[in-house]
Amino acid sequence: MKKTWFKELSVYQIWPRSFADGNGDGVGDLTGVLGKLDYIKSLGVDAIWFSPLYASPQKDYGYDIADYYNINPEYGTMEDFKAVLDGAHSRGMKVIMDLVVNHTSDQHEWFKKSAAKDPKYKDYYIWRPGRGKDGKKFPNNWMSTFPGNAWQWNEERGEYYLHLFAVEQPDLNHDNPAVREEVKNVMRFWLDMGVDGFREDVITYISKREGLPNGFPLPIMRGMEHYSPGPNIHKYLKEYRQVVKNYDAFQLGEAPMMTPKNALKYITEGEDQQLDMMFQFQHMEADCFMTSYLRTKFNLRKLKKVYRNWQHKMYGVAWNTNYLENHDQPRVISRYGSEKFRRESGKALATLYTFMSGTHFVYQGQEIGMLDYPFKGWDDFVDVATFCAKDIMEKTHLFSEKKVFENCAYAARDNARTCMQWSAEENAGFTTGKPWFHVNPNYKQINVAAEESDPDSILNYYRAVIALRKQYKDAAIYGKYVEKLGRSKKIFAYDKLAEDGGVMTVIINMTDGEVAFPSGCVPTGAKQLISNYPGAPGSVMKPYEARVWYTAAPGK
Repeated sequence: MKKTWFKELSVYQIWPRSFADGNGDGVGDLTGVLGKLDYIKSLGVDAIWFSPLYASPQKDYGYDIADYYNINPEYGTMEDFKAVLDGAHSRGMKVIMDLVVNHTSDQHEWFKKSAAKDPKYKDYYIWRPGRGKDGKKFPNNWMSTFPGNAWQWNEERGEYYLHLFAVEQPDLNHDNPAVREEVKNVMRFWLDMGVDGFREDVITYISKREGLPNGFPLPIMRGMEHYSPGPNIHKYLKEYRQVVKNYDAFQLGEAPMMTPKNALKYITEGEDQQLDMMFQFQHMEADCFMTSYLRTKFNLRKLKKVYRNWQHKMYGVAWNTNYLENHDQPRVISRYGSEKFRRESGKALATLYTFMSGTHFVYQGQEIGMLDYPFKGWDDFVDVATFCAKDIMEKTHLFSEKKVFENCAYAARDNARTCMQWSAEENAGFTTGKPWFHVNPNYKQINVAAEESDPDSILNYYRAVIALRKQYKDAAIYGKYVEKLGRSKKIFAYDKLAEDGGVMTVIINMTDGEVAFPSGCVPTGAKQLISNYPGAPGSVMKPYEARVWYTAAPGK
């Protein structure tokens, strides 16, 4: 298997609005990030991925971009960004930017000029006249992925525009070559500045089927078959790939509803490769159906099946990404672990995914075991996606008012966007001002300072497993995945087989009860590398106990 620098990365994701406030205005910013670079480096990570920093009205908290060439004033200036970029590079860390080009903000100059029918920008977006005698019926039956219809009337233009996300996020028309040149210019601008790659937001949505035909009449995600993928997706991605080939940088695509079979069409290594790797969501569906708002009981066997599928089908031909949390997902301990066994399950989950083959991602606060927020009412939410989900659930009449709230509280992206918990001081040390959003009331117990002072903390465990991932990279990063005990509903176990014959063995009790240790799963003579329960291993695995061994190749 070809070894490249980006495959070996551990990446720390920053959602800038909630990470660290450096000027006391209650909003996270680049000055705050600059002051935390040593902390980030101390985790053992090799890169920082920034959720959007660009100028934005923040209707979707940065994923609605009004200017690709400037920093959001709340976050600082371009000089502040360059200071962070230089500071990260001087510490040996790469910097990855979000590239959001399926859509812009409706406040972008391109959209304003398109609405005004400026000849240059007239076709930068996807406009259609209304249907019916009054011309006000929607152009087709497509739905937004933020549940609701996918069309918004624009009075100035006298037409509808397509938005696959919020109404303030009109979709760009990538069929227009001028739009694709704009995207390339944006990419060159940041790469020339020294950025090391892009995470490309919903990039598989950028091509829409000609004529925009009606979609199959589903209650949600109607029309997706006409843009996920669209007919020209590979052509357009190959164009964007040519830009990146001139730099020592990489491309990570985000692709909802992705399967391994389809992913290989984008990321199979070779001349036709369009992306280096891909974020998919199947492993985040072990407690839900299609969307986290449709909650089900956590199913370990479902989770194992997804990992087995991706690890096997990518091996030797393409590259995985491994994450458990990001800005779009609730906190994983609250989902797949146990808040009662926060420390144990947080470490177990860290063990579970860190030694998979693929580039490794950690989301801010994940490394200290942050939990979901205890929402009390609708006024506690701010995310547009939460209110869209609320609206569609209410319209279906399938859920009680109480159930709608419970589903939203469990699944809301707001859970991942509470302020980072740095200390037990006021506002969790996030700001000296009034925080823009909630601070979880558990911050006095769960914070970086407390975790730093505790050698047995989740934070220090993350440092340990990240270090082991690097030390045993031939097995952990590049090794072949072999599942053990596939039908077990309680134990997650696998081997990673290095090319030189070395074997890493991972065994985890994923329940809150004791489980008999599975005999015969660990090779004779294996060396135990780490356990989340101090002391000698026993014949019974304690709640959320995780153990990792390494067996050297014969003669080594």
